[in-house]
Amino acid sequence: MTSPVYLFDLASRQANWLAARQTTISGNIANANTPGYRARDVEPFIDVLDKTKLAMTATDNEHIGFDASRPESMKVKRADTWDTVYSRNSVSLEQELIKAGEVDRQHSLNTSIVKAFHRMLMSTVRG
Repeated sequence: MTSPVYLFDLASRQANWLAARQTTISGNIANANTPGYRARDVEPFIDVLDKTKLAMTATDNEHIGFDASRPESMKVKRADTWDTVYSRNSVSLEQELIKAGEVDRQHSLNTSIVKAFHRMLMSTVRG
């Protein structure tokens, strides 16, 4: 019996995280002129992964059991920003655009890896 491949699950989780981060970044940009608005960001993806516990399946009653739990939801926190303007708004458009560029690059890498893995998988199936 073959063991399942978790790459697609990992890529899906990162895609969800990237979507949440992009939503947070776009919310920051939308509120760039709102007085008193504090910029926000989601927790790093590595922290989300650290909270994820791998589920182990026992095929025999004598196997050691582990409690598997679902990953906790992502937390949105206040972001460290470069500046605060007179209106006490902490959104820096330059910083938010840099973050949006990082999200775009990570999403492109994520989809490229999934695409390459899918091609390898299909080539082994086709023979």
